[in-house]
Amino acid sequence: MMRVVLAITGATGAIYGIKFLEEAKKAGLETQLILSNSAKRTIELETDYSLDAVGKLASCQYPHNDIGAPPASGSFPHQGMVVAPCSMKTLSAIAHGHADNLINRAADVAIKERRKLVLVVRETPFSPIHLENMLKLSNLGVIIMPPVPSFYNKPKTLEDVIRQTTGRIFDQLGIENSLVKRWSETNKHLNLTDELAV
Repeated sequence: MMRVVLAITGATGAIYGIKFLEEAKKAGLETQLILSNSAKRTIELETDYSLDAVGKLASCQYPHNDIGAPPASGSFPHQGMVVAPCSMKTLSAIAHGHADNLINRAADVAIKERRKLVLVVRETPFSPIHLENMLKLSNLGVIIMPPVPSFYNKPKTLEDVIRQTTGRIFDQLGIENSLVKRWSETNKHLNLTDELAV
């Protein structure tokens, strides 16, 4: 069974982490959940999910301050870590190796063990500090993935937008999924002549 560590931080967009948990459960993935204290507050403010319901979507959950939990060790095998959403505070901590809690430590471990680390960064506009931190991590192989919606798939609802982003996160982890409407599926009418005309 594929095992993924998922952290939800306090940035707006907690639904991205929750949707990842829902779809991971459907796909039979094992998820190791870490919620920051700010994430708990954001979930209450932004969604209709209870914290108990979110926790039940995961295979197991650890307190964010439990630096003795399994994801804090490189000897604990997993196939990748996702931080969705990822606050700028967490981004900065990861970029500077400030592993003062389980989220930051688990991300630090993912980098040192050369495992996939996907940061669904949520802020706008980005400051030069944010961009520098993202570039630093990108140069280390971390996947920086702001939840920017695509429109070629003609989303009808907010759920469509969230599903598409969730599917693209799955793609980055190498997990096959049917959440994403692929370009080739939505633009079969295009041909090379049309593209050259543009």
